[in-house]
Amino acid sequence: MINEYKNFVNSSAHFENKRIQVGSKYKHQNILSLKSFKLANKEISSWDKYEPTPLYYLSDLANNAGVSSIVYKDESCRFSLKSFKALGGAYAVANLLIKKLKEIDIEANSSDLIAGTYIELTSKITVCCATDGNHGRSVAWGAQKFGCNCEIYIHRNVSIGREKAIAKYGAEVNRIEGNYDDSVRIAAEVAKENSYYVVSDTSYEGYTDIPKDVMQGYTIMVDETMKQMKETPTHVFLQGGVGGFPAATVSFLVESLDCPPIFVVVEPANADCLFQSAVKGEPTVVHGDLDTVMAGLACGEVSLLAWSILESYVPHFMTIKDGSISKTMKLLANHQTPIVAGESAVAGLAGFLIASHDSSLKEVLKLDENSRILVFGTEGDTDEKMYEMMVGRSAIEVLKGS
Repeated sequence: MINEYKNFVNSSAHFENKRIQVGSKYKHQNILSLKSFKLANKEISSWDKYEPTPLYYLSDLANNAGVSSIVYKDESCRFSLKSFKALGGAYAVANLLIKKLKEIDIEANSSDLIAGTYIELTSKITVCCATDGNHGRSVAWGAQKFGCNCEIYIHRNVSIGREKAIAKYGAEVNRIEGNYDDSVRIAAEVAKENSYYVVSDTSYEGYTDIPKDVMQGYTIMVDETMKQMKETPTHVFLQGGVGGFPAATVSFLVESLDCPPIFVVVEPANADCLFQSAVKGEPTVVHGDLDTVMAGLACGEVSLLAWSILESYVPHFMTIKDGSISKTMKLLANHQTPIVAGESAVAGLAGFLIASHDSSLKEVLKLDENSRILVFGTEGDTDEKMYEMMVGRSAIEVLKGS
């Protein structure tokens, strides 16, 4: 089955970012840092039912791909949200409420918020955001967990399943006619009119503090991974989106390792804002419907904070078409240890498997029998109907081996 990835080589694209300074020290502590990671880790590890998510060694795939190892970090069981996003949006909500309480001389933490100690104050606060699904679910979950109100804006292509998954946490969900980037703008306008607080995973001019918290939350996942791995990776293939997830991963590994791995950012061909930004050497907007099965990656505008990190340390950018996604989801579902991976979770792995069948790209990426590949399975079946349609079985059936 893995040999079939050679069929996707001609439909993928690669760009090498030669503007990075190889071996340069990490210099973006004002955005993301190990110091801020420790603060985030202290809060998030205190939440109910927190535990590190599993790490799997895909030995059979590694042998077939001609590399030393492929390691898959499985975020399908992160809290009750089935996504790494639980670490970001919810942490940003908690931090926002903690800061608001501090403004009136109340020192609080996540445990206080969960206990409802200051519910009379926090219940007067409303957070809002735009989402493709998973980030909004995290913000809604965080609002319910920490005691504030929540409004979420989704675009026309967000599935009903994802909409219901957000609404079940008590958020008011509003569907708009435009695409993801339109929903971002509308959420910002509504927040300004109603004195709400935007908790977005993308940063833009004049809005940077909260996205830092969102990205910093993601670094907990990276820290867990490094503690679970037998050896440090030589390569990390990362799905794109607005850039928050890859930036969090890159920042943590560059600052904490003497010899960071080679980073490859992978995006849908129809929503390749990071790829285009790398090509043009500046943040670049991709217009259109951004139509891709990888719903969580259907983003046309980069996060400015994330881009400042990515342009400094990521040497390789790839785009892939949707055709390889269902195949990769099935590959994991049929693994010796079945893994439930949603459509946005497998972009990094699909990108690697395609690259492993392209001899010229393998040489450029320095992939060989000694390479140790790390990928992050950032979501499970966050849209249950979509997952069943693409894999042919429900997540429950996959995990039962039926």
